[in-house]
Amino acid sequence: MRIAFHTPLNLFEDARISGDRRMAHQLVEAMAGLGHRVEPILNARTYMRQPDPEALIWHLCEAQARRDALLAEWRRDGTAPELWFTYHSYYKAPDLLGPQLSQQLGIPYIIAEGSDSERRAAGEWAEHVALARRSFGLADLHVYFTARDRQSVEPWRGPHAPLLWLPPFIRSVPPAAARTSGTGSPRLLTIAMMRPGKLGSYRALAAALTPLLDEPWSLTIIGDGQMRAEVEAAFAGIPADRLRWLGAIGHEAVKAELATHDVFFWPGVREAYGLVYLEAQATGLAVLAFDSGGVSATVKAGETALLVPDGDMPALTAALARLLKEPGLRQRMGEAARGFVATERTLERATGTIATALELAVSSHAARMAS
Repeated sequence: MRIAFHTPLNLFEDARISGDRRMAHQLVEAMAGLGHRVEPILNARTYMRQPDPEALIWHLCEAQARRDALLAEWRRDGTAPELWFTYHSYYKAPDLLGPQLSQQLGIPYIIAEGSDSERRAAGEWAEHVALARRSFGLADLHVYFTARDRQSVEPWRGPHAPLLWLPPFIRSVPPAAARTSGTGSPRLLTIAMMRPGKLGSYRALAAALTPLLDEPWSLTIIGDGQMRAEVEAAFAGIPADRLRWLGAIGHEAVKAELATHDVFFWPGVREAYGLVYLEAQATGLAVLAFDSGGVSATVKAGETALLVPDGDMPALTAALARLLKEPGLRQRMGEAARGFVATERTLERATGTIATALELAVSSHAARMAS
């Protein structure tokens, strides 16, 4: 089957490090592995940071021109898709292509990781929310990664559109021999871009570490971005010799660093889910985070990770102190984490779910057309 793949939030062809972009490529890889021909729609980002009416008008006009151009190309070459798949659509990045094109072509339409915001349904973002909801109502299937996303799209899906859970997954699990962490002072690791949406987590991370300066530990920080100065300021009260700042490094270098640490510590304030949690667990690291956003969809709380109530700083510091003082707990959780990812969160497991998703979309589309 020929599948058009659309990513309105981030450009599919953007090579910068991002869990969202990595998931997009993994989804394409899974569908291609099933024998389908997947064709990403390039240069089609609709993300709007602010509710600027002029920007929305521009995106709507651009989308109309793109739809016309795609239809003309497909009709000329006989290459029209047989299914449309949109990944990660919400009010700031509504799908302005899939709803209309799938209807004009008469093909099934899938949305994966759609999410709604009732809080933004009135006011400056109202038209953006309405556009996203319209697309949710026209989809033949909703694939969701977290319970939060399922709950948000439930009221807006069509009567014939099922919901299917696809647990977050990663492409590969490193061999067990890759773990090289020693038995000295616990080595903590965090990995995140330094952008506005991550600053709250960085500040929580520093605040949790500060009361534990009497305990032996070190922290490696991987990431860079526009908020670098603000992130460094958050750690100003921590001795410099406790911190390693590696900046933005390649994915292979990241995996090598994971293998030399003991705990992956990223608070994850309002995190969508975070593939980095899975990558850390796959390398055998225990995880510490808030039970915030979709983090719980990537771990087994109490078995592979310690999750504390969102925003509870005393609980976060207490959980960190426990991990620092109990090497046996770190080891047990790390071993459980590796087993969890290796058996439940692999590309192979996900591919089976995606095969089911494609079949469901075709059958629900047929039911919708019949009705």
